[in-house]
Amino acid sequence: MIQLHDIVVKFGDFEALHNINVHVKEGEFFTFLGPSGCGKTTTLRTITGFIEPVSGTVTMQGQDITHVPIERRNIGIVFQSYALFPTMTVHDNIAFGLKIKKLPKNEIEQRIQTIARKVDLSDEQLAKAVSQLSGGQQQRVAIARALVTAPAIICMDEPLSNLDAKLRVNLRNELKRMQREFGITTIYVTHDQEEALTLSDRIAVFNKGYIEQIGTPNEVYNHSATEFVANFIGDINPLGGEIVSGLGLQPNRHHFIRLERVQVNPRHTENTLLLNGVIQMQEYYGLYIKYYIDVGGQTLKVIEKNDGINIYEPGEQVQVRINPADVMSYPEEA
Repeated sequence: MIQLHDIVVKFGDFEALHNINVHVKEGEFFTFLGPSGCGKTTTLRTITGFIEPVSGTVTMQGQDITHVPIERRNIGIVFQSYALFPTMTVHDNIAFGLKIKKLPKNEIEQRIQTIARKVDLSDEQLAKAVSQLSGGQQQRVAIARALVTAPAIICMDEPLSNLDAKLRVNLRNELKRMQREFGITTIYVTHDQEEALTLSDRIAVFNKGYIEQIGTPNEVYNHSATEFVANFIGDINPLGGEIVSGLGLQPNRHHFIRLERVQVNPRHTENTLLLNGVIQMQEYYGLYIKYYIDVGGQTLKVIEKNDGINIYEPGEQVQVRINPADVMSYPEEA
């Protein structure tokens, strides 16, 4: 669908992107994930045409669009700030791109009504000024405006970052539902790991202008390709000392294990390392409990499902189970 081949972007002497290679499949929800300043938005802006690379190519449906103007790329864009016209009505905001294309008035109205129903905007809301809407409603307007021109691809740059946490979760689910319903190829930029894991078919993890890994949410979480990915995606335990030697792991490498892969007072202990520990503290989340356990002077964080019965208190002695197969190991950096 869309491919980036050896993309290099420079701002003066600073090289922002280093030989970026990405292939987004048709109908895929593909996420660019990474910390601030890692190159994910720069990559998105290269796809949309706001930035021209110094080398490399951008192709869409087999056509080279590297030097094609923004307005001729047939890409819908949802910005972080939504970039709506606050004094114009919702109707006129959605109609803006269609009027630029000089479509017939009756077709414009038909498209607006169709897209409004799909993103749950009422006739009453269509008549309101954008400034009268809530943040969640404005986000729906921005998506409607991007989709109404029937683009081949929609690009979204941190579209949920300005919303409160509860609304972000609700609209995250809405975004995925709409993307499946429309079947449109979506490229999504975020720094939020949970957002990336729940929304994406595949994820590209960026770091300092490079892509560290491209994979499914399961691949980047459970089979992190690099130490950076392992630490950036979710929470993780670094392992050392008694645990490394007890598991027979190589001492000259860095070793990590996810919180949910460690078990407290396990029923099954085959092919695993059992260690004695002491509960330091617990964090109660309802669905699960997060324990901090002192194991030979090292603190392990462990997540256990809350069964309402086996709840351990600070000072309590426990056994901790680790399966060597669950450990992710990486070479020490030179």
